[in-house]
Amino acid sequence: MNLTTDPWIPTVWQDGRAKTVSLRQAFEHGHEIRDLVLRPHERIAVMRLLVCIAQAALDGPADYDDWKTGRARMAPLADQYLLRWRSAFGLFDNSGRFLQIPDLEKPSATSENDEEGEGNSASKLDLSLATGNNSTLFDNTGGAVRAFEASQLALMLLTFQCFSPGGRIGVALWGGKPTAGRGSSNHAPCLANGMLHTLLRGDSLLDSVHRNLLNKLQAQQLFGEGGWGRPVWEFRPQSPADKEAVRNANRTYLGRLVALARAIRLGANGLHLVLANGLDYPCYEDGWREPSATIVARSVKGQPSRQVLRTSIDRAAWRDLHALTVKNVGGGPGGPAPLQNISEDEEAFDLWVGGLLTNKAKPVDTTESVFHIPAAMLGDTSRRVYEDGVRQAESHEFRLRRAVSVYHKELGDNLDRPEMMNRRRQIQRNAAGQFWTDIEQAVPRLLEVAAEPERLGLTRAWRDTVWGQAVRRAARAAYERACPHETPRQMRAYALGLQTFFAPLTEQAPAETEDEVRA
Repeated sequence: MNLTTDPWIPTVWQDGRAKTVSLRQAFEHGHEIRDLVLRPHERIAVMRLLVCIAQAALDGPADYDDWKTGRARMAPLADQYLLRWRSAFGLFDNSGRFLQIPDLEKPSATSENDEEGEGNSASKLDLSLATGNNSTLFDNTGGAVRAFEASQLALMLLTFQCFSPGGRIGVALWGGKPTAGRGSSNHAPCLANGMLHTLLRGDSLLDSVHRNLLNKLQAQQLFGEGGWGRPVWEFRPQSPADKEAVRNANRTYLGRLVALARAIRLGANGLHLVLANGLDYPCYEDGWREPSATIVARSVKGQPSRQVLRTSIDRAAWRDLHALTVKNVGGGPGGPAPLQNISEDEEAFDLWVGGLLTNKAKPVDTTESVFHIPAAMLGDTSRRVYEDGVRQAESHEFRLRRAVSVYHKELGDNLDRPEMMNRRRQIQRNAAGQFWTDIEQAVPRLLEVAAEPERLGLTRAWRDTVWGQAVRRAARAAYERACPHETPRQMRAYALGLQTFFAPLTEQAPAETEDEVRA
């Protein structure tokens, strides 16, 4: 199995055909391929690989002008590059061993490390399967030895190297030296800080890859002098002590795009593997910013702080589009670095937003969304209008939560008592969840207002916009569903809650509301 010539990437073509392609086919026919057919974390990993190959083949682009003309050169140069480095993309060839450590050995293990040695099932590489500490709820064959096709193993391996959660892990010998971490590991780079990833999406796979390239001037701004680097297969560390190669792998742009977060060697039959800790990848707190990450400014305990925007299954990504669309490749807050490639002449562009959510070392869920963004959103005025529209919705959520509490209190179910905190949160979350689900369908209307801020007029009268009307309807409908009003007692409680819902807000929505949603 060689990833350059054997098909392993699921795609859908412009004519609707589904087809699995090799790396060379992905570039050769990239203009005919509409999109990848992958789960969110798999998409991110494959796009990083394709971007890395394209950047290495172009040895750039050097600057924005070079980037604009680079699309025509990208496919033929990538094909030549893959032919030249074909041996590095073998899955089982000892000369290459793509994203593996050919000489990785299980030590003369104690029983403590034995289960993390060659007895590991290859199913550990798929984060959705019940292997190790993952849930068996939707996978009832956990614990059984499973066979995977080589094409599946290639995708699983690439994704695992980018997204494997931290936690306890075995120790193996790499280049004759024990792997780092002493039996523990940190999150792989794409999972650090629970980051939400944003990719630009084009009309074809080739266009999508081109839109997500950085030029060398951008990379220098983002990563500093010497931050460009080389792909890990060009300069593979021979051991954890190979300082220069390790620095290239975990502290340069091209080196990090395809990670070596775990030391892995697949067995000859593909059923088992040796698994141990690989390289440690600095995260945002350590001074490294992933190109697909968004940095936001927040107040933490009254102190200003910059944080990575996190993946959440409770807070939909559209509520943060005003943060995702900030152009900034420096150290300040801003969206993904490739936004710099969006020209002011464009009318609109597509953003793919997604990520993998974990609870400590356990994968929980994935999220993904696609947004058609008016180019005006790259301007400060439109972003402020959009953010104001989101706040309008959040204020109605606060009204809804308050009205539900009043309804229950009138029925004798006082949710404001300290001992009722968990019950209060659950009831309010159910109502708020319904509200946010309903209002999400009207997000295109909010984008329309943001694209033409003059619609609001000088008084910012949201009530007169389609978005403002949709917000009120969705909040009222959520209250109706959360608060039955059939009996006389229920009707009285319903009326009091409704009166509270329409009462002027005399206090600011509590800061912990958002934290509760994210918890």
